[in-house]
Amino acid sequence: MPNTERSLHQLEKIVALAALAAVLALTIGFAQAGEPRKPAEKADPVHLRSAVALVQDATSGETLYAKNQDAILPIASITKLMTAMVILDAGLNLEQRVAISDEDYDFVKGTRSRLRPGTVLTRDELLLLALMSSENRAAASLARTSPGGVEPFVAAMNAKARALGMNDTRFVDPTGLSSANVSSAQDLARLVAAAHAYPLIRQYSTRESATVHALGRPLDYRNTNGLVRNAQWEIGLSKTGYISEAGRCLVMRVRMASREVIVVLLDSWGKFSRIGDANRLKKWLEANAVRGPRG
Repeated sequence: MPNTERSLHQLEKIVALAALAAVLALTIGFAQAGEPRKPAEKADPVHLRSAVALVQDATSGETLYAKNQDAILPIASITKLMTAMVILDAGLNLEQRVAISDEDYDFVKGTRSRLRPGTVLTRDELLLLALMSSENRAAASLARTSPGGVEPFVAAMNAKARALGMNDTRFVDPTGLSSANVSSAQDLARLVAAAHAYPLIRQYSTRESATVHALGRPLDYRNTNGLVRNAQWEIGLSKTGYISEAGRCLVMRVRMASREVIVVLLDSWGKFSRIGDANRLKKWLEANAVRGPRG
């Protein structure tokens, strides 16, 4: 009899454990069913090294490729596109001569410049150097010598951003040396589209090289985007940027796969990775024959 009771007792334990396991399984199942399912992450078909990327049809606005396009990050010298637009919007005399001063030094990053204090260039030459070779003192002097000086100039930059619907964007200086100059890829696509409407920005941002005369000697400059010197690329607007917080950045309006597109690449950590990413995007777009309205 004791053996029979012991067997019954063990059987009751087994049944109880099985019932408990069933209840737990049902509970977990109901809990999972009540939770929203997260969409499966798509693999990056292009394998970019940039943290943020966007390719957008320049005519229709259709997004052809996107990676973290809503992230808000420092944009470095991409800022200078807005600086150029504000200068041109103000209708200032581009032939007016402007002297570089100590106030134009980079006190944020300590970057160097061949434009020494006392150098006198036209506003037109300064605009060219700011756009083509990303000259920080050139951009700083353009803002400093604008009506009212730097503070109202930066306010005009932010007002222009708001007018363009760039709601993720904020400017605190005209050069991009401050990491507080931030934006998203979506906003920068709007910036590129707006800047492309200015013939001088298109021309200066894509010029391969230029020479200016400063303090009695010639200074040779080259475009910071080497792709403008590549015959396989049809670039209508270009701007690079770099500070440590922003990584390597690049925006362009360019012809790819028989269509006009806007390309935004941000936070690329590697000296040549933004150029490599641009080439990867071009190859991917052409291989997939993504076509649309011709610009």
